[in-house]
Amino acid sequence: MIIGVPKEIKNNESRVALTPAGAHLLVQAGHRVIVEHAAGEGSGFENEDYLKEGAIIAQNAVDVWSPVDMIMKVKEPLPEEYEYFQDNQILFTYLHLAAAGELTEHLLERNVTAIAYETIQLPNGGLPLLTPMSEVAGRMAVQLGAQFLEKFYGGRGILLGGVPGVPPAEVIIIGGGIVGTSAARIALGMGASVVIIERSAERMRYIDDTFGGRIQTLMSNPNNIRSAVQKADLLIGAVLIPGARAPKLVTEDMVRLMKKGSVIIDVAVDQGGSIETIDRVTTHSNPIYEKHGVIHYAVANMPGAVPRTSTFALTNVTLPYALELADKGLIRAISENDALRHGVNTYRGKVTYAAVADAVGQPFTSLQCILTSEPINYENFKP
Repeated sequence: MIIGVPKEIKNNESRVALTPAGAHLLVQAGHRVIVEHAAGEGSGFENEDYLKEGAIIAQNAVDVWSPVDMIMKVKEPLPEEYEYFQDNQILFTYLHLAAAGELTEHLLERNVTAIAYETIQLPNGGLPLLTPMSEVAGRMAVQLGAQFLEKFYGGRGILLGGVPGVPPAEVIIIGGGIVGTSAARIALGMGASVVIIERSAERMRYIDDTFGGRIQTLMSNPNNIRSAVQKADLLIGAVLIPGARAPKLVTEDMVRLMKKGSVIIDVAVDQGGSIETIDRVTTHSNPIYEKHGVIHYAVANMPGAVPRTSTFALTNVTLPYALELADKGLIRAISENDALRHGVNTYRGKVTYAAVADAVGQPFTSLQCILTSEPINYENFKP
């Protein structure tokens, strides 16, 4: 298989989808790897590092996209990349299509097989390719929140952990998954007072056991959210429904009740955001805006600010799936790996992930139905 790794063009996105070590493993397995010039520089990898491992360096994006069977990226393609799509090409990246109707339409028009990192799902419900970036984003949310609470940025001018005789900041986290617990761990370590709002009683018991009762948990409902939001110095949205738009749990009226100079960071912004006043996506170069006296941070690629850590963490988990796709080919790989099959969001001009279809207003077609209707022997396909 020929595998292309383009340079990311999203604002201040310095991650890369493949490390030189990953390129080595793919080349060693008999595949051809084409990396765009300077694609790895933001993560500390030079062209020479890839060349030493047997990869080919292409001078521009066209030469990476046009001749390849599979494109490996970090973030979803931007409009200026849509023209590069090739019929029947595999696109393996974070996609978040539920909030990207236009991108979905272009993938369908070009018959791209789009495999989303974020919807690859294990039998136990785990999201192995989303987990490491959720851990990074959760940790970063507190780090950034502490920064934007400074008066210089328009914040309340308080120290997250307080000092003796002065109370710490109130950190409210909506969602007790990987993002939420990662954020809580850092906030607690910095001395803040932490509350996690969660809808699963079982998950709340886990949080209570994990943190030894040092974090307060609340059942997620409008009354509890409204009450907690009013107390927040830092509010972190950490809600995830795999493949679907994030539900709007914090209304604009709730935000109006927040303290002036408090900070909102919505990690779910790439899935539409769970806070109603997150009405735009910001960038690392212009990350915040003020609404109702509250500082809003809405950057959709938070881990891109720490690209070296993030690239290693991401490629540790994506590479085994990339190798499986390259070694076996698409059909055999998704027939033998249930988790990988969950990652297929579009195939042969159809939306094959129900939550995405519902969010973007496209008809849903079962991947199994498409595969079994094609005139190819799929005896190894496991429905």
